[in-house]
Amino acid sequence: MAETTYVFDGNHLHLVDVYEHPIQVADSFLVSDGRVRSFDKHKNRFNSSTEKISTLDLETFWGEVIKLIPREGQVFPRIELSGDNLVLRLREPAEFKSSVALWTADEADSRVDPTTKGPDLAYGASLRRKSNLFGADEAIFLSPEGYVVEGALSSLVWWQNDVLYAPDDTTRWLPSVTRMDVFELANQAGYDTQTTQVEPSDLIGLELWLLSSLSGIRPVVEWVNLGGNVGPQKHLESFQRRLKLMASEL
Repeated sequence: MAETTYVFDGNHLHLVDVYEHPIQVADSFLVSDGRVRSFDKHKNRFNSSTEKISTLDLETFWGEVIKLIPREGQVFPRIELSGDNLVLRLREPAEFKSSVALWTADEADSRVDPTTKGPDLAYGASLRRKSNLFGADEAIFLSPEGYVVEGALSSLVWWQNDVLYAPDDTTRWLPSVTRMDVFELANQAGYDTQTTQVEPSDLIGLELWLLSSLSGIRPVVEWVNLGGNVGPQKHLESFQRRLKLMASEL
């Protein structure tokens, strides 16, 4: 399907040919045959950020969004507040690899607001493209102190001694819906989950996952400038299967 763009007029979404304005807030989620994982979490994250800077009618907007999302095939909608308007973009899901190689970014984190999805999407995409030059698929941000934060357009988690870890709140990271889902699944299965500070070298030999709403859980098979090898995958298949089962009718 070709990308289609709709702008909200306060009551309805109207198809437009082109709409390009700086993105203030955004959210995306994969819909497969009318089923989506954690729709309410995506909706709440978008609303929480949007309500800080806008008084537009979000409930009516979301009602119109749900009407327009196709119930057959796969679509990767992006919801936006851009140019002070609410926008829906219906897009085909981008292709992605089943496993990933990482690269530690060689520049300071220059994001405007890491805790809000939207303003830094273009910067994240450019840094991901830069990682490709080094044979990687994703760039990893570090804090000024050298601790792992997250991927340019993704979240990173890891396993150590059957405990699932992620960066803690001392780093500025985007509240990841998929990270929340994976932590919930781990707790339901009886695994402990913790957050902490780590440098990249602390992750040598560990099972690493890269997370996103589009690709779910992907195993990290290489980290090109880590200084050592990543570990084998022990928990992957069961979590990938259970994550897919979290999808429900839109």
